[in-house]
Amino acid sequence: MNAAAMDMPRFGKDATVEEVSEALRTAGCAVVERLMPEDSVDALMADMAPWIDATPNGADTFSGLLTKRTGALVARSRASWGFVAHPLVLGICESVLWPKKTSFQLHLTQLISIGPGSAGQPLHRDQWCFDSFPFPGDIDVEVSTIWAMQDFTAENGATRIIPGSHTESNDSLTHEHRVVQAEMPKGSVVLYTGRTIHGGGENRSDAVRTGLNIDYVLGWLRQEENQYLSVPPDVARTLPEEMQRLVGYAMGSYALGYVDDVRSPADYLAGSAGASSFGAGDVEFNRGALR
Repeated sequence: MNAAAMDMPRFGKDATVEEVSEALRTAGCAVVERLMPEDSVDALMADMAPWIDATPNGADTFSGLLTKRTGALVARSRASWGFVAHPLVLGICESVLWPKKTSFQLHLTQLISIGPGSAGQPLHRDQWCFDSFPFPGDIDVEVSTIWAMQDFTAENGATRIIPGSHTESNDSLTHEHRVVQAEMPKGSVVLYTGRTIHGGGENRSDAVRTGLNIDYVLGWLRQEENQYLSVPPDVARTLPEEMQRLVGYAMGSYALGYVDDVRSPADYLAGSAGASSFGAGDVEFNRGALR
């Protein structure tokens, strides 16, 4: 028997980490409206305009034959940093991701520009990028976000999500009748776990619909976007320290991810000649300052 439809939890920009985290644990998703001011959205879009123009459409129906996916935002747009390191989002990641984690990190950044006439994306779970590895029980290894770069509506392809699907079998991938669209005003964000079934919406309007996709993952998992090429060391050295570590220039856990003579990546960027103690300080930073 098909499960009944569930509403998507919604909050205002004054929402707390605890409120939104509980919604992700129970419904697998939540919308926080108007979390970023519109001028911050406009600044990011201005930074990225030439990069979006140069991005080709997707090569298949999953990536979107009329959809552009433009990445490397940390290196290309200073305005993106406020989205990537938003305190509410990072606090939610700290709360929702596996409690036994040592750290978490940036997984990917991309602007998703869905063109007019684009079909809806097939429903899927983001954790599939790990080869469908069967993480045990209710472990969440990934938190995903889509920020509205303009008003998201049912007509222009607002993200489609099945609330409650994070605890269900893959049979729910066919439950189109339960889909709820994340309609929300510009500057809002929809968050969902890596286990939650979702997909881009069909754009039935006459304009491009752009969303900012930023995902986070446990520190010991491979990042979907190769941040060390998207944000190479010469660029990473110009970032604030918290952004360097969030991008991945930090230890994933004890002795995981060190550089040459057992230096932490942060020491490497800073040019420190001394060996660190397997990055213990980096781990503490990810558990604290990135909340």
